[in-house]
Amino acid sequence: MNRETRERALLLAPAALLLAPAALLLGAVVALPIARVIQLALPGVEPAQRLAQDGRWWGALGNTLFFAGTSVILEVILGILFALALHRAIPGRGTLRALVILPWALPTAVMALAWAWIFNDAFGVANDVLMRVHLIDAPVAWLAHPGTAMATLIIADVWKTTPFVALIALAGLVAIPDELNEAARVDGLSPAQIFRRITLPLLAPALVVAAVFRLVQAFGAFDLVYVMTGGGPGGSTETVSLYSYQNYFRYLDFGYGSTIAVAGALVVATIAWGITRLVPAPEDGR
Repeated sequence: MNRETRERALLLAPAALLLAPAALLLGAVVALPIARVIQLALPGVEPAQRLAQDGRWWGALGNTLFFAGTSVILEVILGILFALALHRAIPGRGTLRALVILPWALPTAVMALAWAWIFNDAFGVANDVLMRVHLIDAPVAWLAHPGTAMATLIIADVWKTTPFVALIALAGLVAIPDELNEAARVDGLSPAQIFRRITLPLLAPALVVAAVFRLVQAFGAFDLVYVMTGGGPGGSTETVSLYSYQNYFRYLDFGYGSTIAVAGALVVATIAWGITRLVPAPEDGR
């Protein structure tokens, strides 16, 4: 070990000691439960075979992929639009930026309960408004039909988490030098061309981060579904997390519940990895 390496090790030693308690706590509350779940999920090939033949698992996986994919796509599109609006020099921009984060800051269970009441067939605001504007003639049982139940979940999730994507996109917009846009205007590019050729490519890394983060969250959705629909009607909104929970705490089948959790984690990890490969890492000096 040369002198430079020893000096660097001596400098990092105090930092490592300071981080050690946090690392131990993180290992106790995160790593150990994950290891236990993996241990329960891998006693042999039987759980994997059971999973492959489980129609309810495939249904839950399909519901989860549809819910997560639709929600994330809508959130990215709306997040970009909100970020562009909040990036403009308008009166009260600071206040608007503070207010837009409120839906994301609300506890998911509380928000889900509010949306469940909004879409209640007898007392919900949604039916009342739609009947007043003559878009429907009779109250709709939004949470009692498979298609509308999934739609209500997506609406609630998009409402809550679009602000997060908007903030990430706004941070990306702020990082883009104004000189680039000015030069593009001088060259005669229209606002649409500037967005397509300059803004969107430079914003892509931030959008990928937001999309991956939201995909992982949406794929693991539990409290929103549990409060609003409970996985019904007829399992049409049951997600992977909810199915794993049912096996753990309702059927007390810990091994199979762990298998479902591990399989779901592998699926979302693969999808997230694929998304990160869509945008190449920036080269040095660019």
